Amino acid sequence: MGTTSSTSAPAPEGAVEIRGIEPVPDNERQGRVRELFPTWVAANISVLLLTMGASLVVSNGLNFWQVLLVAAIAASVAFGMVGVLSVSGKWGGAPGAMLSRATFGVRGNYFPGAILWVARFGWETINAVTGAYAVLTVLHLLLGIESNNVLVVVTLLAFVAVTYLVSGLGRKALNVCNKYSTYLFGLFSIMVLVYLVATMDWDAIFAKKAGTTAMVIAGIGTIAAGGISWVPTGPDFARYLPHSASGKKIVATTVSGAALVLLPMVLMGGVMAVSNPKLAGQNTDPMSFLGTILPPWLAVPYLITALVGMVLINSLSMYSAGFTAQTMGVKLPRALAVSINAVISLVGGLFMMLVAKDFIGQFIAFLTLLAVSFSAWIGVYGIDMARRRKLAVRYDADSLMNTGRTSRYWYTGGFCWQAMTAWAVALIAGLCFTKVQWFTGPLATTWIGENGLGWAATIAIAAIAFAVLPAPRESVPAAGADGAAEAREPAEVGCPGSAPRTGSPL
Repeated sequence: MGTTSSTSAPAPEGAVEIRGIEPVPDNERQGRVRELFPTWVAANISVLLLTMGASLVVSNGLNFWQVLLVAAIAASVAFGMVGVLSVSGKWGGAPGAMLSRATFGVRGNYFPGAILWVARFGWETINAVTGAYAVLTVLHLLLGIESNNVLVVVTLLAFVAVTYLVSGLGRKALNVCNKYSTYLFGLFSIMVLVYLVATMDWDAIFAKKAGTTAMVIAGIGTIAAGGISWVPTGPDFARYLPHSASGKKIVATTVSGAALVLLPMVLMGGVMAVSNPKLAGQNTDPMSFLGTILPPWLAVPYLITALVGMVLINSLSMYSAGFTAQTMGVKLPRALAVSINAVISLVGGLFMMLVAKDFIGQFIAFLTLLAVSFSAWIGVYGIDMARRRKLAVRYDADSLMNTGRTSRYWYTGGFCWQAMTAWAVALIAGLCFTKVQWFTGPLATTWIGENGLGWAATIAIAAIAFAVLPAPRESVPAAGADGAAEAREPAEVGCPGSAPRTGSPL
């Protein structure tokens, strides 16, 4: 069932990963499913989850149990999709942006790839700004230093530089960092929970009236948006897993790792908001509230460990962004391709901190658009995975690397028109259901739009459209064509439109 060559010599396992977008050979597939757990724990170590949890209470009017329900459903739905689509990483041994060539065509992949790349710039900028604010808050609590423009520039530059260096080390170094940051953040999160249990007015917390069902649904979309943004990068962290790795364990490990952090963080934010409703209104600085809610002896170490987590979140994002850049034709090694994202997040971060000011408003607007932009890709890619699941060979390694006419993923002129059509229609429809600070779609006042379900509608429209269109057939290059691999029958190379072969479980 393997899709990559197992005859090449193993790449050296150094501290810095040198492998780029090329599929990982079978003899290098020595990863373990359990290594995904700290990865998805680290991907959610963000103090912004506290602010988002608080907004569920202050803006959506939800009570304690509704906040818990929203967090649980959002974690299960968003990271359930991350886990399911991560399975394609062990099938093809390549990053998600690379495997997407098999879905959209070697040229067609540029279009959704460009959208995902731009969206990732925004996500990295948000994280960089959050990290810089965390540093400024620590400096204020420890040394009484007040924020100023020069300090903003210095802290943001330092955060982006550290993130860039860590992301450049690659998968092995990130796994080690994720492991120990999980332990540290877990320890201080328990301390914060104990402090809140001992000091919060629990009678007032449980006495709060329930919010409307519409606000619960909208809250799920807001919290899930961050997880949805990780779906296309899920295969990046599963590509070193052997073919025998259990798909069910990949999904379970992904969801449990994310939920371990997401649930208590969102719930803590909701609890804090009852005692201090201003928590969700920190439009210019989403971190300073911790100095008000928590005593300095707890707020400072908690912020420092959270800061490490935010570095890792951005490092994971930049790690995958390097792959996306390479699949877009950027002729640079992955570590250098990451530098593009670093520069853009620095410039964008300076704009948000020095010019725009309204951080939370921009953050919510960004999350909403982010979810829609990623959802169109998810719907199409998910159907393509479902078709490949029954095939003996899911992805052809040579054709993934081949962007010419001899690639099996050339389809028609380099485009899979069925996938491109479904993706474009879903993306436009999703935007029509969307309403943010500076944009309102024509369908934003419908039930779907009012309940913040534009992202769900986008996934459904993309999946249904791609499923009902004629199943695409991969190109079969003529034998002896320049640069072509040995010609094979469609059924042998995993064509979605070919006759099924005996498959194996996820």
